[in-house]
Amino acid sequence: MTDPLDRYRRAAAGFAAALAEMRPAQLRAPTPCTEWDVRRLVNHMTRGNLNYALLARGGSSSEFLALRDRDAVGGEPLSAYGKSVRECAGSFRLPGVLDRVLDYPLGKVTGRQALAVRTADSVIHTWDLARALGGSGTLDPGLVSWILEESPAIYAGLDVSSFFEAPLPDASENDQDRLVRRFGRTPGWRTPVGG
Repeated sequence: MTDPLDRYRRAAAGFAAALAEMRPAQLRAPTPCTEWDVRRLVNHMTRGNLNYALLARGGSSSEFLALRDRDAVGGEPLSAYGKSVRECAGSFRLPGVLDRVLDYPLGKVTGRQALAVRTADSVIHTWDLARALGGSGTLDPGLVSWILEESPAIYAGLDVSSFFEAPLPDASENDQDRLVRRFGRTPGWRTPVGG
């Protein structure tokens, strides 16, 4: 799995699979991202895909930030998310995009690095969504290993200190739990009763 677009599509498919399990009543369920319910998390992912597509087509960080919280889900979360994935993948497939420098809000990065950040974000938010919906949150082990091994390159030069928390040492944890903890989550998080 060395092609960055294949990796992104694989991560996006994981999120889509978790989203396909959602019942409408779960849109207001809490998530491990304490500031977001399920709908806001799905909007973050859908709008994020559209905003990365915008950057790949030459958009600016100010445009990205201005659109960041705009609704992209409407009444059809799964359909809207799928469309955003196709738009993002199509934009990063354009000639030269992976090697061009993009005006990313956290710093200038190549298209390749921006897509890697989008892929990693998709993986960790797949866990968030699955857990919020009551699922196991089991992630693609190949993607988990890739993020753990490549984090220094994925986030090189970006101020992402607010995204990570120092992992507590625990030799018994598996790779997925280490990844989840690295991104500031508690591996055993479950939707609160009544949530």
